[in-house]
Amino acid sequence: MPGVVLLHGANGAGKTNLLEALHVGTQGFSPRARRDVQMIRFGADASRITLAGTRGSNAFETDTLLTRGESRTVKLNGDRLDSVERLRHELTTLVFTPDRLAVVKGAPATRRAYLDRVVGRLLPARANVANEYASSVGQRNAALRRIRHGHSTRDALAPWTERVVLLGNELVVARTETADVLDAPFTELAGSFGLADASLAYDGTAPTTAELEGRLELDIERGITGAGPHLHDLRIEAGGRDLRVYGSQGEQRVAVLSLVLAEAELLRQRLGMSPLVLLDDVLSELDGSRRLALAEVITRTAQTVVTATAAETLPSEPAVSLSVTPGRVG
Repeated sequence: MPGVVLLHGANGAGKTNLLEALHVGTQGFSPRARRDVQMIRFGADASRITLAGTRGSNAFETDTLLTRGESRTVKLNGDRLDSVERLRHELTTLVFTPDRLAVVKGAPATRRAYLDRVVGRLLPARANVANEYASSVGQRNAALRRIRHGHSTRDALAPWTERVVLLGNELVVARTETADVLDAPFTELAGSFGLADASLAYDGTAPTTAELEGRLELDIERGITGAGPHLHDLRIEAGGRDLRVYGSQGEQRVAVLSLVLAEAELLRQRLGMSPLVLLDDVLSELDGSRRLALAEVITRTAQTVVTATAAETLPSEPAVSLSVTPGRVG
């Protein structure tokens, strides 16, 4: 059922905590906390998140238990999961938080990680390519260091070079295809939010055996593989300007928001159902026209949860409006 859920309340009331709980309960990890203990109330021994909902015509229930000093326990429809990967395969949640601006203004590694997550959602058959490639690069680097220390031969390196080239080509194809399909909806959405001529492009070419062999001496000296998609980047631009370097904070914010909503649109088209979209503190730095544009976009989603300090900040009527105060939602 299309609809927007608005969570409004004063700063510090717990709105972001609610979004975090929804993300943990549907994806198995927090978009902001690095360790489970950071999600447990001070003085408490454990934290539990229980959710129920529908995905298409199918009902689901999840139960996530976080305990100090122990591994988290995640259940889906009563079955304990050995890996949260299954949870992310069954349920899709996209999130915008202020710290996600790192996707635009952070280091290339942040954009590569972001793009690989999108690959996994849009191209499920290629979801493991990035991890397999990273593992092969790690093995090749270890072989390079063994050669440097005289504990191995160059012939032993050849199979890992082959593997890196094979998987590197697969990864570049998957990333390029994903960036290409994201580009059009990203450009359209960013334009509706006032960021004209925005574009995405994958910056890197597939590695070749000749390229890696041509730099072999340098790679042995450094003990690392110095070419390949582990060093590539995603260009995020507007009017030919690199938004990482030349974008204002407002432009970077609009770019990240447009990325989230562009992916949501593609998932709707490809899967026939919408992801859960979580937008935290997205309205505070948008002017009136941009808020209207955002309201028009999010009403097309199956469910979007938006936080704001005041109910009137959202210029359209939400399906559900909830007031959040410390320890209470209603």
